[in-house]
Order: sequence, then C-alpha cells, then structure tokens
Amino acid sequence: MARISLQGAEADLDDPTFVEGFPGIGLVGKIATDHLVDEFDMRYYASVHCQGLPRIGVYRSGDRTVRPPVRLYVSEEHDLLALQSDAPIRPEALDNVAECVTSWLIDYDAMPLYLSGLPADRDNGERPDLYGIGTGSAPDLLEDREIDVPPEDGVVTGPTGALINHAAQAGYDSLGLVVECSPQFPDPEAASVLLEDAIAPVADLSVDVQELVDHAEDIREKREQLAQQMQAVGQEQSTQAQPLRMYQ
Repeated sequence: MARISLQGAEADLDDPTFVEGFPGIGLVGKIATDHLVDEFDMRYYASVHCQGLPRIGVYRSGDRTVRPPVRLYVSEEHDLLALQSDAPIRPEALDNVAECVTSWLIDYDAMPLYLSGLPADRDNGERPDLYGIGTGSAPDLLEDREIDVPPEDGVVTGPTGALINHAAQAGYDSLGLVVECSPQFPDPEAASVLLEDAIAPVADLSVDVQELVDHAEDIREKREQLAQQMQAVGQEQSTQAQPLRMYQ
C-alpha cells in the first residue's frame, strides 16, 4: 500500500518549496538535493513507501540507523522540503511513485522543483546552460527569475519525467529545472549551477555552493558507482532531459 509515513512531529510550513533528488544523468538532482539537506541540516521528516520502490535498507558510515532508500527531509526555517533517493526506480514503478508523491505534495500545497540533467560535452571551465519548464501557472516564476526557455524540443524521462507528467495531469503548478551536465560522470559543477542559478532564486534561498566546487573530484569518486548504475539501467529509469529528436 502506498504511503508516506511521518518520522516525528508535523512540520509548520507556509507555502513550502519541494526539491526532488531522484538520481539521473550526471547525478545533478541528487547532488544538489543532498547538498541542501547537509547545508541546512534538514530534519529527516518522512519515509516514502510507494508501491514498486526497492525493498532495501540504507545505512551510513558511522551510523547504525537503517532507513528506506527514498526519504523526505524538512527545514522549517527555510520553508523547504527535499526528497533524497539512493536507488534507481524500475520503469514499472514510475507511475505509482509519481502518483504517490504528487498526492502528498498537493496535500501540503508545496511548489515542486523537479531536477534533471541534459547530457552535453562542455569545454573545461565552461559554465553549463540551464533552462526551465513548468506546469500550471508556475512558468511565470521562471520569467520573474530570468531562467531561460528551452532552446529546442525535448523530453524529460525517468522518475522526474513521470512526476512532471502527473503534475500536468492534475493541473498542479510545478517547475522542471534542466542543466547541461556530463553524460558519463557525476557532475558537481552542474549541480552547483542548478542550485545557484535556479533553486536558490526560485525558493528564495541563500545557498553556499563553494564546497561542491572545491571538492568536486571527491564527490565524483564517491558517486561514480551510482552514476555507472544509472547509465546501465537506461533512460526509462534514469532521470534525464534529451532533445525530442533523439527520444523519437
């Protein structure tokens, strides 16, 4: 049975922003979301038990506590919710997971920010391009924050694509934020651009991304195995944006 179970006290939130961190190409969404959870010392808020999610337990170095692979975190000070995920989602589970999470977001009246990478080869030191899409009336926020429109037709696949699709079906406001990233390796630099140029201005946050830039190589090494796993499972399970001509 699909459910999202609170772990402790109900949060006191006012028009919260929700940041989604399912793993995908370049791990940009996961790296960005994990950074927010650490940067703001966000509280473990709820466990996600949507049908089709992997039945595994996750534990951390130096900590005996086992938690489910998909979790929600909260910062009441920043009016922020974040989804952290440590495992790929099977294609047959995407619809159930998207419906489960979307229903919960509607109950909380949260503004979702769905994060995706666009595979691109960049010159060394070149800042990746970023653009935004949305459902309902949310695209107006992109205009206000001067986030670029897509340069060509495209699609978003994987869990993030399913979430955007469900938001559109429900007529619910949501934003999709897409950044160019490495097609092969974890890309902390692209995640920092996602945070600095999109998530922070949309959610009215001040986010220090210097640690992502300074420790990019360490982050790549720690996340390389998950990045390889996401490449192996293919585009249906892996969150990514791509030109429509390639998808067809």
